[in-house]
Amino acid sequence: MNEFSITRADCLARDAQDPLAPLRERFDLPQDVIYLDGNSLGARPCAALERAQQVVAREWGRDLITSWNTAGWFDMPKRLGERLGPLIGAQAGEVAVTDTTSLNLFKALAAAVRLQAEGPNAARRVIVTERSNFPTDIYMAEGLSEWLQQGYRVRLVDSVEELPAAIDADCAVVMLTHVNYRTGYQHDLAALTRHAHQHGALIVWDLAHSAGAVPVDLNAAEADFAVGCTYKYLNGGPGSPAFIWVPRRHQASFSHPLTGWWSHAKPFAMAHGFAPTDGIGRALCGTQPVVSLALVECGLEVFEETSMEAIRAKSLALTDLFIELVEGTCANHPLGLVTPREHVRRGSQVSFTHPHGYAVMAALIGRGVIGDYREPEIMRFGFTPLYTRFVDVWDAVAILKDILDREDYDVAAERGAVT
Repeated sequence: MNEFSITRADCLARDAQDPLAPLRERFDLPQDVIYLDGNSLGARPCAALERAQQVVAREWGRDLITSWNTAGWFDMPKRLGERLGPLIGAQAGEVAVTDTTSLNLFKALAAAVRLQAEGPNAARRVIVTERSNFPTDIYMAEGLSEWLQQGYRVRLVDSVEELPAAIDADCAVVMLTHVNYRTGYQHDLAALTRHAHQHGALIVWDLAHSAGAVPVDLNAAEADFAVGCTYKYLNGGPGSPAFIWVPRRHQASFSHPLTGWWSHAKPFAMAHGFAPTDGIGRALCGTQPVVSLALVECGLEVFEETSMEAIRAKSLALTDLFIELVEGTCANHPLGLVTPREHVRRGSQVSFTHPHGYAVMAALIGRGVIGDYREPEIMRFGFTPLYTRFVDVWDAVAILKDILDREDYDVAAERGAVT
């Protein structure tokens, strides 16, 4: 079949009945763009512009250094952590918004390795992760292993099926990304955490493609550590600070090499020698990027008007619709679905391969449908339920079909970052 079995009017009707539809008005989206790249960079909350002006013009410009106290700058990492925590199943005092995902991952890995080295599993020297993991996660694990110089190494697993066996008596730490950045495959976080613990390993989760997109309950799963970014589904802005989760049971023993003054017990005493503070403050490092932190709050505020269950329900409806329409109308083209069909295994994105995926994505962007491309041959489409409409899905597929039918793309286009 090469015609739409679902009409555009059907999608408009679904939008009219969508309980999340009013939240779209909280974002500043261009009228001539269908934005399907919130899995890479979330759209700007309308409140962010006014908040940035407030921080720059008044808090910094007029109140100057006094704003560390009067405007609550100093407490912002923990305050934002309290607002983000419910989205990932964290308790009060377990999340800080700070630094980058890479730096927070280094801290979490270092803390996990240290915990193992001081316990009954001290002889373990292997960090297990997937070869398909986001490259920076692997780089950080390899860098830590080399820095420790005690025989630590990273074991790369080639398939999900191989993961359980790779978590053996040599494994100290498992490091996994909950939703794969290329395929949208979603791990069973609770089951893998339980498996790691049963085999004496600790586990660190990267929630970059999960937080704000799919329900996560870290405490219910008894995970050990987690990190993630705020600039994707959480809509914190380009390069906005990441987050780190340390459960209460690990906080007293949480330690890492990046012992900056913000994690000192008395940072303004300017004392010689490092003495760690209590609680989640141990996960901090140096002085915080106030303007970027302030904008994160604008994105988090929107989540407090709905629930992760409602977001997940719409996410699955949007991705189901996209898959159905693409496969129904573009069946005569060499597209390959790499995202799982099973709901429990799917994040909030859909990825298709095409032999000229880069060129097709460039053509889509040229026609106002913004997704992105990842090697090899993968076109990624992210669906953010807070602002993505069902009619956006229909229109995007109609444009994709037209591009493919007319072969309206430049196969000789030089490959680069399409994002």
